[in-house]
Amino acid sequence: MKAIIVDDERLARNELKKLLQEHASVEVIDEASNVDEGIEKIERLNPDLIFLDIQMPGKTGFDLLAELEKSPRVIFTTAYDEYALKAFEVNALDYLLKPIEPKRLTDAICKLQDELHREKAEEAGINRGPLTDEDQVFVKDGERCWFVKLGEIRLFESVGNYAKVFFGTNKPLILKSLNALEERLDERTFFRANRKHIINLRWIERIEPYFNGGLLLELKGGEKIEVSRRQTVKFKEMMSL
Repeated sequence: MKAIIVDDERLARNELKKLLQEHASVEVIDEASNVDEGIEKIERLNPDLIFLDIQMPGKTGFDLLAELEKSPRVIFTTAYDEYALKAFEVNALDYLLKPIEPKRLTDAICKLQDELHREKAEEAGINRGPLTDEDQVFVKDGERCWFVKLGEIRLFESVGNYAKVFFGTNKPLILKSLNALEERLDERTFFRANRKHIINLRWIERIEPYFNGGLLLELKGGEKIEVSRRQTVKFKEMMSL
């Protein structure tokens, strides 16, 4: 894949190019030292990926993305960590802190390759495999956004056309139906307890018999979720030896 580096520090550009020599899948086709130069080269060369600094003289990396009609995939490279949430809000693939660690760069490249593979599979009509505990998902609710591991999500709750996502003390809403979520989640970890809830089995704290042959599950976050009678049969089959 073709890449452009946009960074006002020449030494930083050279160091990144040196690190990228270990990744044959990435070809650095050009570099730029400021936003205006970066925009011109991105629009002319149409790269697949840009490595983008944030703090640059005059305009920031966010300004560059705002001025592009169509943005390639972005990996931010910066000495500052306070922009991480904003970076993921503009759908950045990753956020690397300087000095860039070779392993973190490798992780970012692997993440990109995995994303490209999934897109090709979709285009070819191949179903994507289920998301695992270690997969990270981007969650945005209004002006707030999170990049969270699925294993940290204990509950999805249906709210009309939306789903409420429970992790930590957060409960953002995403525009996704429970049926659509269920198709993507690993059934060994996430269980459809009833019409309104999908729970993470690893977050169950207590199980009690409940009304009409069902079960009542208490999660480690304190939520109490009823398992319908029909799903109770399935739950007991899954959890028994």
